Amino acid sequence: MITLNDYLFSGNTVLKILHQYSEDLKEHAKTTHNSIDFAHSNFLIQVIELLEHNDFLTSQSQRIKEFYKLMTLEYPFLAFTFKGRIKSLIRAEEKFNWYILRYIYKQYEAKGEFPSEAEIKNNLIRFRDLIAYRVVISLPVCHLKNHDDREKMELKYLYEIAEILPEFLEERGFTAEVSGFTTEQSSIYLSANVKQYYRDYIEFPRPSGYQSLHITFYDNIARCYTEVQLRTKDMDDYAEIGAANHFNYEQNQESNRSKRNFIPEGECIYFDEAYERLMKLQKLDLSKVDVNMFKAYSDNLMNDGCGLFRGRQILPFEHLSRFQNDILD
Repeated sequence: MITLNDYLFSGNTVLKILHQYSEDLKEHAKTTHNSIDFAHSNFLIQVIELLEHNDFLTSQSQRIKEFYKLMTLEYPFLAFTFKGRIKSLIRAEEKFNWYILRYIYKQYEAKGEFPSEAEIKNNLIRFRDLIAYRVVISLPVCHLKNHDDREKMELKYLYEIAEILPEFLEERGFTAEVSGFTTEQSSIYLSANVKQYYRDYIEFPRPSGYQSLHITFYDNIARCYTEVQLRTKDMDDYAEIGAANHFNYEQNQESNRSKRNFIPEGECIYFDEAYERLMKLQKLDLSKVDVNMFKAYSDNLMNDGCGLFRGRQILPFEHLSRFQNDILD
């Protein structure tokens, strides 16, 4: 079986690794008639396309930047940031295999049988956050009056911003996607026309305590999906450097092991392969990795300038250096 770990000790660039891994998966899929490996290879091609052919990202980020300008006019008393990223290679690979793992487990738990290849592939089209933007707001203390509740006021403004975002971006070539959240999970702070698009982790936090508003758009000009997250500064701190960060990692590790215990090894090749790829990445000693532009002394001490692990290709997209952007000979 081919895994991403096989390519992380060669000194190559991220793009060369992506090309080699994708091509080898495709050849392996032809030999074994494994359509999930074909889907995996095509997923990696999507990542390659984002890195190599990025003119559409410039267009996309410019249109989203128009919302930034609107906020400067409508909310001059707020402090806020817009962050953009392409999901890093290891994070994308982890999530792709986790989607396979979770779907097979849920189907087996509910029906006592494994889903077909076609059903597994169909589930993988839900991977829609390779590109994401984050809007983080804060109400400075200097703009508070004596009896103002800062947290409540920030929530008020965050939901106001969420209310106008879908229509604003739809006027600029985006289409908001229905979230799939049920009526019971819909926020009382959003209108009926808007709430169907949001996954509201503020009103309904994740078990870790993570809070954020998530909405997915299809960019009809760039022809790709884009996720937008909206948070307050406190929510962002909790997710990035607070308990939610560590809790999610530990919880996912434990959850994956329990799924492995539930499904006997050898019963479903797609589950077995996804689990092995995921476990190898989670056990990876980053200090041993040799990828151009990346250096780590431990999982916490690293300089990731290549979009491998924690690093993110920041948007508006900056062109990779000539050497970093080279392709296979």
